[in-house]
Amino acid sequence: MISLRPARERGHANHGWLDSWHSFSFAGYHDPEHVHWGPLRVINEDRVAPGQGFGTHGHRDMEIISYVLEGALGHKDSMGHAASIVPGEVQRMSAGTGVTHSEYNHSATGETHFLQIWIIPRTLGVQPGYAQKTFTDADKRGRLRLIASGDGADGSVPINQDARLYAGLFDGDESAELAIAPGRLAYVHLVRGELEVNGRRLQAGDALKFRDEPRVQVAAGRGAEVLVFDLPPLE
Repeated sequence: MISLRPARERGHANHGWLDSWHSFSFAGYHDPEHVHWGPLRVINEDRVAPGQGFGTHGHRDMEIISYVLEGALGHKDSMGHAASIVPGEVQRMSAGTGVTHSEYNHSATGETHFLQIWIIPRTLGVQPGYAQKTFTDADKRGRLRLIASGDGADGSVPINQDARLYAGLFDGDESAELAIAPGRLAYVHLVRGELEVNGRRLQAGDALKFRDEPRVQVAAGRGAEVLVFDLPPLE
């Protein structure tokens, strides 16, 4: 089974300083058909205005991944980390027993465009943790590069869940295929551009949910950047 989640049907909130599109139920947006997919709980596409951001707030028992597309995202947390996340970098914060943090666009002129991804953890009540790594365009060009995983394989960012997150850049004749083990789920989110996924043409913001399918196939991109999640069913 493959089902389409069109970009235009996502939840949307524009707060002036923040323009956000929600792939899953979040804050004031609730859709019982789109609460989670396996342990994948949130994909918010956020645009933060210059000089604005999320003030200090708390999280518990969630794996939070930030994937920056344009600009820079300033991060500061109660674990003592202070960082700037830029395109090509992947940041993971394991909230565990509890953490507070803030996220800001410190630019005076340009917006910050990023994806905020939440994954329900495999084990609750762990010690909070932080990781940040760079994956260049060359790492992702014409292939699905593993960027986050439960075991930190291939230099990916480790997360507290039996999930694997891949990123890829595709144009023209470039293509890739990812096998999905029996019983597992997949979720494909097209970050930008156009891409053919298992024979379906996607536009930026579109997504596909996979159940009982043996593989994900991507091809015929036009300025495409894509994220592919390989997920366990949520028990």
